[in-house]
Amino acid sequence: MVDFLAENNLCGQAVLRIVSRGNAIIAELLRLSEFIPAVFRLKDKSDQQKYGDIICDFSYFKGPEYYDSKLEAKPELQDLDDEFRENNIDILSRFYLAFESVHKYIVDLIRYLDDLYEGVYIQQTLETVLLNEDGKQLLCEALYLYGVMLLVIDQKMEGEVRERMLVSYYRYSAARSSADSNLDDICKLLRCTGYSSQSGAKRPVNYPESYFQRVPISSTFVSMVIGRLRSDDIYNQVSAYPLPEHRSTALANQAAMLYVCLYFIPSILQTQQAKMREIVDKYFPDNWVISVYMGITVNLVEAWEPYKAAKVALNYTLDSANIREQASRYSVSMEGLRPQIQQLLKEGFLREEIVLDNIPKLLNCLRDCNVSIRWLMLHTADSAYDPNNKRLRQIKDQVINDSKYNPKILFQLLLDTAQFEFTLKEMFKQMLSEKQLKWESYRTEGSERMTELAEVFSGVKPLTRVEKNENLQAWFREISKQIESLNYEDSTAAGRKTVQLIQALVEVQEFHQLESNLQVCQFLADTRKFLHQMIRTINIKEEVLITMQIVGDLSYAWQIIDSFTSIMQESIRVNPSMVTKLRATFLKLASALDLPLLRINQANSPDLLSVSQFYSGELVTYVRKVLQIIPESMFTSLAKIIKLQIHAIMEVPTRLDKDKLKDYAQLGARYEVAKLTHAISIFTEGILMMKTTLVGIIKVDPKQLLEDGIRKELVRRVAYALHKGLIFNPKAKTSELMPKLKEMAATMDGFYRSFEYIQDYVSIYGLKIWQEEVSRIINYNVEQECNSFLRTKIQDWQSVYQSTHIPIPKFPSVDESATFIGRLCREILRITDPKVTCYMDQLNTWYDLKTHQEVTNNRLFSEIQDTLGTFGLNGLDRLLCFMIVKELQNFLLVFQKTILRDKAMVDVFKAMLSSVNPVKGIVANASKVYAHAVAKTQKIWGPYLESIMKVGQMQILRQQIANELNYSCKFDSKHLSAALENLNKDGRCHGRDGRCHGRDGRCHGRDGRCHGRDGRCHGRDGRCHGRDGRCHGISYQ
Repeated sequence: MVDFLAENNLCGQAVLRIVSRGNAIIAELLRLSEFIPAVFRLKDKSDQQKYGDIICDFSYFKGPEYYDSKLEAKPELQDLDDEFRENNIDILSRFYLAFESVHKYIVDLIRYLDDLYEGVYIQQTLETVLLNEDGKQLLCEALYLYGVMLLVIDQKMEGEVRERMLVSYYRYSAARSSADSNLDDICKLLRCTGYSSQSGAKRPVNYPESYFQRVPISSTFVSMVIGRLRSDDIYNQVSAYPLPEHRSTALANQAAMLYVCLYFIPSILQTQQAKMREIVDKYFPDNWVISVYMGITVNLVEAWEPYKAAKVALNYTLDSANIREQASRYSVSMEGLRPQIQQLLKEGFLREEIVLDNIPKLLNCLRDCNVSIRWLMLHTADSAYDPNNKRLRQIKDQVINDSKYNPKILFQLLLDTAQFEFTLKEMFKQMLSEKQLKWESYRTEGSERMTELAEVFSGVKPLTRVEKNENLQAWFREISKQIESLNYEDSTAAGRKTVQLIQALVEVQEFHQLESNLQVCQFLADTRKFLHQMIRTINIKEEVLITMQIVGDLSYAWQIIDSFTSIMQESIRVNPSMVTKLRATFLKLASALDLPLLRINQANSPDLLSVSQFYSGELVTYVRKVLQIIPESMFTSLAKIIKLQIHAIMEVPTRLDKDKLKDYAQLGARYEVAKLTHAISIFTEGILMMKTTLVGIIKVDPKQLLEDGIRKELVRRVAYALHKGLIFNPKAKTSELMPKLKEMAATMDGFYRSFEYIQDYVSIYGLKIWQEEVSRIINYNVEQECNSFLRTKIQDWQSVYQSTHIPIPKFPSVDESATFIGRLCREILRITDPKVTCYMDQLNTWYDLKTHQEVTNNRLFSEIQDTLGTFGLNGLDRLLCFMIVKELQNFLLVFQKTILRDKAMVDVFKAMLSSVNPVKGIVANASKVYAHAVAKTQKIWGPYLESIMKVGQMQILRQQIANELNYSCKFDSKHLSAALENLNKDGRCHGRDGRCHGRDGRCHGRDGRCHGRDGRCHGRDGRCHGRDGRCHGISYQ
């Protein structure tokens, strides 16, 4: 029979592609759940007031005309709606495609079942597919993944938010007019269920079964799938867990599938007590918290509360005595396993011969460790227990008390288990790769020993007191040939024959009284040893690695592991070398990727790369989060070093009196600096011990990880300092601008000096990192500030300055400005307001109009240069440009309203134009003409003057910024400045013809001569050489 997953088996390939797509869809849903635009949640009052009229839920479909007419009635709403569409249509389209793929998935599954029923696939029916091992697995997975999709959507994307996004997409896209659009079906499937993932939220009636039944699926198919899941071990996992008390762990993945699939036939949960009793006895006799998919945990106590049969069946498991028994069992198991695994991890203990002799014992130890860790992690996880549910709180407290739960001890066991597992796997991989070579070398050694022994009994080779014995000589030669004839490929026969040879060698030693000769005995013992090694080596099988992979599964902890982050970080802070053990834990966690990627890989799906990148990226992000404690600790030490350097340690002068040497020594302070510096280098050493590691498909380089961590911490601290340091009080009598800029400059200088100091100890390019990250922070904040002037906003995920690994933090705005750069700009505009100040161009100074006191001068821009650098000044200039454009746009709007649309005003200007024409002439009755025109147009001059003054003020500020940039450029980078200046001075224009046109306007040909405007060549002597090549003298120039 053709393999079900063979490429030419259409039936198998069709369902494999469906399941593969299911795993990819879930990854996409999880990815998108982190990019839901906050505006669709309408949590803030400001968002509700601004967008309440343009963001609608499904109530829109009851009367779209009402909503559309509401928009058309207000031009400003239409404008806002257009702006909202431009900013969000891309992300809405992405979400819609994900929602559409969920609907398409279930439609394709139903079509596949119909094809099976109608006999489209020759000799294949639903029953025959379910009899096949792969077919059974795939059909069960297909239904299960659909259920997981629906649960993930409801957990990660609130119902109201989904509705608002779907309605917005419907209004903004062309899909509404498409004939083959299935938008209606998608809306029916994904309408709000009433479920909320918030703690303490009430569960809707008939949830999730009513949600699962929105698209009807064949009840025969569902009941047959549940039947298979109830009765079979569909993944043959029990073979990896031979002990009966480990059965529920062996069937854990199947139990999660059954949990999801039961919601498609809720009558089993509700009324069929016998079936539920059977399910609980098989899958949940000692556990009630399960991992559904990639660490999404469910507590059956809460989940099955509304279902009578399920609740009754689960009561025995939740009996106080049973909980105590299970918790105590794992408590005792933990106490025994910790010293056992620590003994195994001792340096030099795990040698090749010990591993080969004790494979079953080592695997049993691994099983016990992993089963205990799984049970305790799941049943003590905070996410599995609703704190508002009294019964759940009681169960959790009992588990913690009876198991003597200590998260630090559990975490230590997880670390040791991961390390042990990693070491054992690496040893086995190496032994497997060298298996044949070693086996053949042992065979050669054994054969040679026998040949040598045969020669000894021949009497030719001298050996102390060994008499010639032709029988033994022939026998040993035969044994040598027998050993040589052993075949590696036929391992079973070779194994049996090797045992017989060992027995023969024991017997020959006994029957021929060879014990008296130590050298002969040694030869025989060595040969037996080599034959034993051959048996051991031939027994190294890949099945052991597969068993380790199954037993070591940590996918259930994909989310729970986050609760151990603080413990991990604290252990790293105390002992940085702990990173090496954590590496093994992260690699163990990476095994979770096998679950979603297996089917995608089997189907050769193009989604393999994107799904791998998503889950690997999530894991690498978590690794970065844990290891971020190292840069944080480094910066804490660094802050102390800078404080000592600035405030405590005196700078040693170039000349120093001998008697003052002791004062400048400051041994205590210098010792403290050395101690802190040493601590920083130890942290660096800790992370670099991790080695380059492949996490999923992403290679993690510890040096890069350290640099990124340092960048992230620098960005966090600098961004926070800028945010806090540049907040101004507009009501202050004297401006806070200069004092705050000086304070901020000192802070930035402290950061800069600290980086300069640390770079050699951690082997990084401090100045490069400083300039790159500070420029990124300032440019990002300028970009966000300029967003308020743009119609199409630049979102975080579109920004070239924002990064996922080294994110620039966003802070809530404290006034009308979004960022510190906006606050700085508006404070400068406030104190240089032309209504209250006067600018003196010759002095580059602003004076108060009333008191005539100096308000500020061009030193302000030097201070900004010291604080924010060139990037800050450039950013201010860019922001001022946006403000000028906005001001001019506002002026044009006022101009159109007050002048162009006012007929009387247009007539006044027409009359005035005719009075003052011709412009070069003298106006008759000038005083009368101008007085009449001014009187008639009095109302327009106020707004006009205000706009002109604002634009002028901002242009003066831009001029000052340009002057400061020009000055600092000449001072800080004189060579580049001079090169640029020379380039600017070279005013020659190179035309398209390739010739250089001099400043005199004449074309200087490639021959170096000046070709006059008349087209003739004017030689270097200044005379015009005509087209005939002759010199026509100066008179023809």
